[in-house]
Amino acid sequence: MKKRLIAFSLSAGFLINLAACGEVALLPENAGVGPRPALPAPRATLIPTVHIAPAKGWPAGATPVAAAGFAVNAYAASLDHPRWLYVLPNGDVLVPETNAPPKPEDRKGIKAWIMRLVMKRAGAATPSANRITLLRDADGDGVAETRTVFLSGLNSPFGMVLVGSDLYVANTDSLMRFPYKTGATQITAPAVKVVDLPAGTINHHWTKNVIASRDGSRLYVTVGSNSNAGENGIENEVNRAAILEVDPASGRSRLFASGMRNPNGLDWQPRSGVLWTVVNERDELGSDLVPDYLTSVQDGAFYGFPYSYYGQHVDARAQPPRPDLVARAIAPDYALGNHVAPLGLVFYRGSLLPQRYAGGAFIGEHGSWNRKPRSGYKVVFVAFANGRPVGVPEAVLTGFVDAEGNALGRPVGVAVDRAGALLVADDVGNVIWRVTPSAPKR
Repeated sequence: MKKRLIAFSLSAGFLINLAACGEVALLPENAGVGPRPALPAPRATLIPTVHIAPAKGWPAGATPVAAAGFAVNAYAASLDHPRWLYVLPNGDVLVPETNAPPKPEDRKGIKAWIMRLVMKRAGAATPSANRITLLRDADGDGVAETRTVFLSGLNSPFGMVLVGSDLYVANTDSLMRFPYKTGATQITAPAVKVVDLPAGTINHHWTKNVIASRDGSRLYVTVGSNSNAGENGIENEVNRAAILEVDPASGRSRLFASGMRNPNGLDWQPRSGVLWTVVNERDELGSDLVPDYLTSVQDGAFYGFPYSYYGQHVDARAQPPRPDLVARAIAPDYALGNHVAPLGLVFYRGSLLPQRYAGGAFIGEHGSWNRKPRSGYKVVFVAFANGRPVGVPEAVLTGFVDAEGNALGRPVGVAVDRAGALLVADDVGNVIWRVTPSAPKR
């Protein structure tokens, strides 16, 4: 038995190395960026392209590299897989220390086993702490000196939003409501379940984010797909690859927008008032497909998953085909690049950063595993004019991968603190980074 396990491990290692040596990008990274990205023919391979940045963590004293005109410091360190951020009105920062729940039916077989090894190398296989931590910087020096367990006993929590005195937390399987009092450093009151969310034993994309409408009467919840491209059965994609609208008073929900493989960040564009999201598109069609994207979210719109991508480009892997749905599919607004894995999204409403950042979007790109060379692993800024994205993404925070190809960190959630600084959750470095101007703003 031991010999068999050793042989199996060696075979898996061989296949991982084989995948890493295979297909490479033929187009530059910026070809998959902007309102009209290049969409070459798919290049499916027997073994997916695997080019992971193994998780290493930051050496003592090291930080990411801030763009010219910016400085970065650790707002808080030594966290346990911090994935997301939410800034309360009094300036306290909530951080879910979280990871995937058990998913016994996800990714079966040798290919799936290899992928689990890959994700482990990427730092995505640690047990979930299942808590939300509160950070407080009372003296305003840019470093949190207070840290408390704000909520515990959760189930892979992710998104949070405060509406009045109600704090909503999106667990992987439910949207929960907790009573909140300004200045509280802990909540011990029992939760009230608002609505169940799609989960189950596959739960391929487990993160659930939540945002409130301007008047607080509706909540919008992201639910990722149960597969890469529909391979686990369309019956397992009900109310997934979607954004749900929830009435918190009644617990009723409806499909608000669908066909988005894995939406995460949500925010309202300050000028237009329109809801925008970032979406992780499908893998295993080659390094040059499919661009992840930033898009406005239209009520009732279908964005293609799993039958097509970037509008009406058919994905033949989705069976049986649905030409009727493909005909309805709309293209997203703005491509961010192939496999960059955008997760965090926040529009800038502060005044600390230079005026040119006002109304634009900061995006945390978690980084690729399915592209060679790698893409993402940075925080970018996309400027907006008249409520629409313009220009090319500007790198704001880089240096998350070292010269040897190891991931020192991976950016995820982004938020703007009460002073107007940018906060970035780093789930491999286990740090919350704070980005500020290095000189007086102009």
